[in-house]
Amino acid sequence: MFRLSQYIKELINPTPLTPVRQPPGPVVIWNLIRRCNLTCKHCYSISADTDFKGELSTQEIFTVMDDLKAFGVPVLILSGGEPLLHPDIFAISHRAKDMGFYLGLSSNGTLIDENNIAAIAAVGYDYVGISLDGLQKTHDQFRRRQGAFDKSMQAIRFCRDHGIKIGMRFTLTQDNVHEFPQMLQLMDDENIDKFYLSHLNYAGRGNKNRKDDVVHQMTRQAMDVLFETALKMQQAGKSREFVTGNNDADGVYLLLWAQHRFPHHVKHLRTKLIQWGGNSSGVNVANIDNLGHVHPDTFWWHYSLGHIRQRPFSEIWPDTKEPLMAGLKLSPRPLKGRCGECHYQDICGGNTRVRAHQITGDFWAEDPGCYLSNEEIGVLAKKPKLKL
Repeated sequence: MFRLSQYIKELINPTPLTPVRQPPGPVVIWNLIRRCNLTCKHCYSISADTDFKGELSTQEIFTVMDDLKAFGVPVLILSGGEPLLHPDIFAISHRAKDMGFYLGLSSNGTLIDENNIAAIAAVGYDYVGISLDGLQKTHDQFRRRQGAFDKSMQAIRFCRDHGIKIGMRFTLTQDNVHEFPQMLQLMDDENIDKFYLSHLNYAGRGNKNRKDDVVHQMTRQAMDVLFETALKMQQAGKSREFVTGNNDADGVYLLLWAQHRFPHHVKHLRTKLIQWGGNSSGVNVANIDNLGHVHPDTFWWHYSLGHIRQRPFSEIWPDTKEPLMAGLKLSPRPLKGRCGECHYQDICGGNTRVRAHQITGDFWAEDPGCYLSNEEIGVLAKKPKLKL
């Protein structure tokens, strides 16, 4: 995750460099249940409104939570499917809060209403994220459910009015990029705390629909809009938070943008971005799916690092005998192609490895989702050999 607002603030009011603090354990995004009341076009878990066999029992979930806490995991993000369909979601959530986890809930929002908002507020979630894919017609088409937009907006308002930190999540594709500025305006109009822009990742239904990913030029234009919006909000004194995910080239693109807008702070920004270090899949971000398989992040469902019924998470996660984890934990990573030649590996970290793997079958091939040119990243285009 790229915390854009943090670096916009650094451009306006630079702060002294401090030692990098390594978290004691990874953020764990936990798909408690695969069942969902929607069948969204870009779903990475390919969920459906049915029960899936073999899911972890609540007691197994509690046992894993004990292991995660002892291992130093600071954050749990409860996801699905739709996590509110889990019969014990509130018991799990209360236990997590009692154990001291920073606790997030990732929901489509359609099941949050006047009947359960008090119970949701009583948990004390530190953050609730709700996905919106555009305005009403576009969102309903993505979610394949008429009325989904209205229900999700109702959920956002219920959470906001009950004092819960709320975030709007938006996945950028060719089908909704034209509404991106309006979504940013909606965030401001509705006084929503956080905006999370997700680049389309090639996994699950997102992999099947990668032909709908925005072309690189559209991505750049959207990022320009996001940078200017975040800057405007910060200068206006509005406490809005902007983050992006699934394309760590965003950090490099911000640096290139800052060369024109804040040239006197570029050196400082680069140092801060190097401290961030880009992609942290397999290092500071982990995923547990509904069956108990552990993955480097939520988009690696086709690749299991191990199963918590066979080994605890605390043994699976640091095991570098596993080839993918061995490479992910290296610095620098064993990157190839453009990524291997890029001058900004120390900022980007090689971007999203799952895209490279989905396209080429190679963990370390160049990321096809990078929207920066060869010239921008310092890679010289190789001239073809002359045939004599």
